[in-house]
Amino acid sequence: MTTRTQNRTDRRGRTAAPSDRQHVQRALWILRGRRALLECLLCAGEATGDEVRDVVELPPGIALNCFGGVPGPLAKAGVIRRARYEPTCRPAGRGRPITVWQLADRAAAKRWLYDHPDRPDGDAGSQGVILFSIDPNEPTPSAAADGA
Repeated sequence: MTTRTQNRTDRRGRTAAPSDRQHVQRALWILRGRRALLECLLCAGEATGDEVRDVVELPPGIALNCFGGVPGPLAKAGVIRRARYEPTCRPAGRGRPITVWQLADRAAAKRWLYDHPDRPDGDAGSQGVILFSIDPNEPTPSAAADGA
């Protein structure tokens, strides 16, 4: 009996389970998606998954559907809330309805960003990139523009 390698399908079309490395990579991109969503909400007050996809560029091999896990824990924690549905602006989405999220607790959002800093990609040559400021006392770009 042989073991299947990742991304190989058996004769029934089933795909092998993702490796531990893929789980870690997916978690990193979900973290970055959550950070992007919160930063968009801190700046604009409302955001959708389309904004997350615009801000966070996924590497090859990571499926776009990983962003589906972005808002859930933030909503359950009371940091964000669903405002309404509107059609997606992505052509591939064909106008399907997506959730528009609102910031429910500004202080909790800043705390979450501080408590969940960005992490390096994990590649040998990568130094990692901080996508957004992690200091909760530093004003957001919109707050700085407003003079807050």
